[in-house]
Amino acid sequence: MAATTGTGGPTVVPTLLYRDAKAAIAQLTEAFGFTAAAVYEGEDGYVQHAELTYGNGMVMLGTAGGEGAFAKAMAGAGPFGTYVVVDDVDAHHRRAAEHGVEILMPPTDQEYGSRDYMARDAEGNVWSFGTYAPGAGG
Repeated sequence: MAATTGTGGPTVVPTLLYRDAKAAIAQLTEAFGFTAAAVYEGEDGYVQHAELTYGNGMVMLGTAGGEGAFAKAMAGAGPFGTYVVVDDVDAHHRRAAEHGVEILMPPTDQEYGSRDYMARDAEGNVWSFGTYAPGAGG
C-alpha cells in the first residue's frame, strides 16, 4: 500500500545542506531552472530552510553547520545525488552549461530509452536530468 498525505505534493523530498546555501539557491534556480518556493533566513542571513520546486517535485535545503538533529546527523556527509525528470534534456543542459555548471556527462541516449545528462553543483552534489520518468508506466 502506498503512503499518501492528501496534500497532492511530493511524498519524497531530498534534503541537502550547503556551506553556502544562498549560492546553492542561486545556482539551482538560475542554472537548473528550479523555483524558490520558500526561503527562510535567520537574522544573520543563515538559510534555515528553503524549498525549491521543479515540476511536481521539490528539494529542501539549508545552511550546513546548524544545531538541530538533522544538521548534526549530516555533519561530514558526502555529496548527494538526485535525478530530475525534464522534458527537453538538450535545452536544460545548454542552460546549465551557460551558467558554468560542471558537466559530468553530456546529453546521452540511454539503452532504456531515456536521454540524460549529469552535472555537479558548486558543492559537489551530483544532479542527473533526463526524460525517464520512474513510475510513469512506460
